[in-house]
Amino acid sequence: MPNLPFQGIIPPLVTPLADQDLLDVAGLERLIEHVLAGGVQGLFLLGTTGEGPSLSHKVKRELVGQATRIVRGRAPILVGVSDTSPAESLALARDACELGAEAVVLSPPYYFPMSQADLVRYVSEFAEQSPLPVMLYNLPSHTKTAFTLESVRQLIHEAPNVVGIKDSSGQMLYFQQLLVLAQERPGFTVLMGPEELLAPAVLMGGHGGVCGGANLLPALYTDLYEAAVTGDLREVHRLQQQVLRFSSKLYDGGHSPTGYLTGLKTALSFAGLCKARLAEPLFQMSTSRQARLAQHLRDLGVELAPHPV
Repeated sequence: MPNLPFQGIIPPLVTPLADQDLLDVAGLERLIEHVLAGGVQGLFLLGTTGEGPSLSHKVKRELVGQATRIVRGRAPILVGVSDTSPAESLALARDACELGAEAVVLSPPYYFPMSQADLVRYVSEFAEQSPLPVMLYNLPSHTKTAFTLESVRQLIHEAPNVVGIKDSSGQMLYFQQLLVLAQERPGFTVLMGPEELLAPAVLMGGHGGVCGGANLLPALYTDLYEAAVTGDLREVHRLQQQVLRFSSKLYDGGHSPTGYLTGLKTALSFAGLCKARLAEPLFQMSTSRQARLAQHLRDLGVELAPHPV
């Protein structure tokens, strides 16, 4: 078992791509070294920001293998294994274990709507078979099915291999109630998804955040986390304002509803970290939008490379 709870800033790592179904290994190494240098406390691979559902199993396995090789135990690696097929999710969990990850992250299957009874049974059976600890991923905007509080309570008490939850619902009352439930299991992790809510989440007792912007500016988010943990409210306010300005400019570049992803990958390209290529069926933003995003980043004081990757 890893050290629990997982704490701090655990960025949902972007998956650098060189071409269709081709991992950009050099870009991955630059990106991982960049976020580790910024003080992050873990990495979350193959999440939404990592475009996990759009990648082939070949690329997923290669990504996990290369990431564990690059990280060399310097931070825990969590691997998203969500799929519409339980067999595929379990196969990826076994691969992640073999390749050296610390935990897997599982959302409800995202095609058929599920009853809560079926969801609890599915997660319980998956957790029994998973060779790694399981983090729940509450993402109702993408999966149609949310983990109710009662379902989380059942899993806390009945599924010992379920060790935490990442909540991306954006509902602060629900998040607070998760924190109350977590007290029923020592070490149970509760992480905030939306980075704009990181500060209040940690001030209320949350264990950290899975912040997409930490791919580009990891130190901003780790500094905000530390300020919240230590109760430095003046610094929390200052850094929270920076996060809000940054996210509003970064995620406004592409077309909704996936503009956050095209904006982030384009910004990483401008910073010289990895290519802007997205996994199909998503595509890069237009040249005019790229120019506007570059200007936004300059206005925010983000250092850009002389030439995009």
